[in-house]
Amino acid sequence: EMCGKFTRVAPAGLQCIKWPFEKIVARVPLRINYMEVSCDTKTKDNVFVKVVVAIQYRVLPDKVPSAYYKLTNRRSQIMSYVFDVIRGAVPRMELDEAFASKDHIANSVKEQLADRMSEYGYEIVATLVIDLDPNNNVKSAMNEINAATRLREAMSYKADAEKILQVKAAEADGESKYLSGVGVAKQRQAIV
Repeated sequence: EMCGKFTRVAPAGLQCIKWPFEKIVARVPLRINYMEVSCDTKTKDNVFVKVVVAIQYRVLPDKVPSAYYKLTNRRSQIMSYVFDVIRGAVPRMELDEAFASKDHIANSVKEQLADRMSEYGYEIVATLVIDLDPNNNVKSAMNEINAATRLREAMSYKADAEKILQVKAAEADGESKYLSGVGVAKQRQAIV
C-alpha cells in the first residue's frame, strides 16, 4: 500500500519499498492450504450423521488483492458454504445412499465452493468426504440387522441342504425297495 491505498503485489525476492509512504501490509501464502469441516446433519431416514469434508484450496496468484481485501475470514466463509451444501444434499438421501454417494457429495461441495470462492481470489483444488459417521447406537443396530440377515440366509441354505438330503434318502430307499421287489419276483418265478 502507498498512503493507505493498494498499489501492487510484490513477488518473492528483493523489493524496494518507498518508506514511509509505502509499506507491506500482509504476506499472502500461495501454497495449497488444507482444512477439515465437520457438519452434523440428518438423513432422509432420520439418522443423524457427522460428515467430515477435507478441502484443499489456494490463493490465485493473479487475485491476491481480492483474497486479502474482499474476505476477512476465509475459513469461516468456506465452512458456511460447506455446511450449506451438505445440509442441502444429505437430507435428501437415506443413510446407505449417502455412504454410496460420497463422491457426489464431494463434487457438489467442490462445485459450489469453486463458484463462490473464485470471486474472492481462491481456487478450490480438491474436496473429499473423508468420514460419514452415524451415531454408535445406529452402527450397532445396523450390524445386528446385517447379522440377522446373514443368519436367516444361512438357515435357509441349511434347510435346503436338509431337504435335499431327505429327498435323496427317500429316492435311495425307493430304489432299494424296488430292487428288493424285483429280487423277490425273480425268486417266485424260479420256484414256479
